[in-house]
Amino acid sequence: MSKALVIIDVQKGMWANPAYPPYDGEGVLRRIGDLIAKARAGGVPVMYVQHHDLDNSDHPFKPGKEGYPFHDAIAPLAGDDVTVKHCSSAFHGTDFDAKLKRAGIDHLVVTGMQSEYCVDSAVRGAVERGYTVTLVSDAHSTGDTRVAKARDIIAIQNDTMSGSFARVVPAAEVSFV
Repeated sequence: MSKALVIIDVQKGMWANPAYPPYDGEGVLRRIGDLIAKARAGGVPVMYVQHHDLDNSDHPFKPGKEGYPFHDAIAPLAGDDVTVKHCSSAFHGTDFDAKLKRAGIDHLVVTGMQSEYCVDSAVRGAVERGYTVTLVSDAHSTGDTRVAKARDIIAIQNDTMSGSFARVVPAAEVSFV
C-alpha cells in the first residue's frame, strides 16, 4: 500500500478570528508538523489541499486575503503538491483523485480543517473512490458553533468515521514505514 499525508485547509484564516479559534489549534499544528517530518523522513508524499473561495469577497480563504496562505507552521515546501478546491470536498471538481492515482497512492492519512466540513468530505470522498483512509484523531480541528463545542464535534467526527470510513488513530500511532 502506498501512502500520502494529506493536509486539508490549514490556512492562516482559521486562526484569524478570535471569536472562532480552532480547538487545540497550536497542538494540532504541532502534530501535523510532526507528521510532515515523519512522512518526509519515510519518503511519503505530503499533499496539501487549499480552499479557494470564489464567491464571497470577504471570505478569509479568498486569494489575496491574509487568511489564504497555509499556516507558516505547516506550509508546503517547493515541489510539494497543492490541490486548490472551491467547495468542501478535495475531490469535487479537482484533479486530486487523478494525482493520487498517477502517484500510485491508495492510502490517505488525513489531517486538517475543519473536522465537520472539509475533513469529513475528504474522508468520505476518498472512501467512495476506493482509498484506504487513516484519520488522525488529534490532527484535525474546528471551532465552537452555536449548538456544539469544538471538542465534541471532533469527537463525533472521530466516532462517525471510525470503522465505516477510516481507521482513526492519534498522531503518535501513525507510521509511514
